[in-house]
Amino acid sequence: MAVVDVHRFAESITCHAWSPDYSMVALCPNNNEVHIYKSSQDQWERLHVLQKHDQIVSGIDWSSKSNKIVTVSHDRNSYVWSLEGGEWVPTLVILRLNRAALCVQWGPKENKFAVGSGAKTVCICYYEQENNWWVSKLIRKRHESSVTSVAWHPNNILLATTSTDGKCRVFSTFIKGVDTKDSKAGSPVETKFGEQIIQLDLSYSWAFGVKWSPSGNTLAYVGHSSMIYFVDDVGPSPLAQSVAFRDLPLRDVLFISEKMVIGVGYDSNPMVFAADDTGIWSFVRYIGEKKAASSGSSYSSQFSEAFGKFYGSQSKSATANDASESRGGVHDNCINSIVSLSKAGSPKVMRFSTSGLDGKIAIWDLENMQEELGHQF
Repeated sequence: MAVVDVHRFAESITCHAWSPDYSMVALCPNNNEVHIYKSSQDQWERLHVLQKHDQIVSGIDWSSKSNKIVTVSHDRNSYVWSLEGGEWVPTLVILRLNRAALCVQWGPKENKFAVGSGAKTVCICYYEQENNWWVSKLIRKRHESSVTSVAWHPNNILLATTSTDGKCRVFSTFIKGVDTKDSKAGSPVETKFGEQIIQLDLSYSWAFGVKWSPSGNTLAYVGHSSMIYFVDDVGPSPLAQSVAFRDLPLRDVLFISEKMVIGVGYDSNPMVFAADDTGIWSFVRYIGEKKAASSGSSYSSQFSEAFGKFYGSQSKSATANDASESRGGVHDNCINSIVSLSKAGSPKVMRFSTSGLDGKIAIWDLENMQEELGHQF
């Protein structure tokens, strides 16, 4: 199996993020706190508990260059935490939200971060040196429902969002005085802040987990109808593909190369999607499954389990154990986040971590799976 370490930190984990050297992990145990653990001699030691929010912490991101942690919560607040004298000191971010903050991500240059919210708005936050505080500019009146995820393009200007209105959108976040016009070639630095570059209406259900490929040429996100969407050439004439699968919906995705994506969600096991030489995407396999998912036997076993449960001949626990064993059995509940353990900008991701509602964080290593994953990896 590809998993190299699994540890249960809590009853349930809402989100998690890693320190720049990957020796510490910050996680929310499904409450208003953030716990920071450090790995030492194959054991995890809790070093800090960050207590400032009043409600569940819904998003955490740990910057790789400045070593700052940003957190957002259902209490509509965000804090940037800095390590000073061995203690994490919070700085309040002015979000101006009237609904819960749901997700957060640092920009590639770490001079700003984005916050998605239940107020149908996206906050682009940056630091004002003269006033010594974090402020935000809002992208308003674009989303028709809650913003479930945000993802920065490598050029630090474009921002992709997904929403429970089923749409994926891409915006320009150029802020004068924060961003420079010598940004990555091809970025729309002349467009004004908040201008919508594209709106994708591929999903007829809630949309989650948007991510860019390492080069920024491909966009991927998932729908709650067990669909995953891939978009090339994001702009006036995008090339879009939809891939349906028979399993439970996904919640988050991660590009591990330009032509391969890992998806995680309600099926409790990472799924691999890959593009062939012609650029057509398809489902490949589960990571950690003991045998490849076959067609007939899989449907037959699922029908037998459902039939047995209907007549009470099988317990729920027995059915769950049988399903988890055939697919690896690392997580016991929905996986709600997947985080890369490779340096930002790396063309390939060899290690990543997943966390879920079972309270576990699993670390996966693909080094020994390159032959199984194929030439796309």
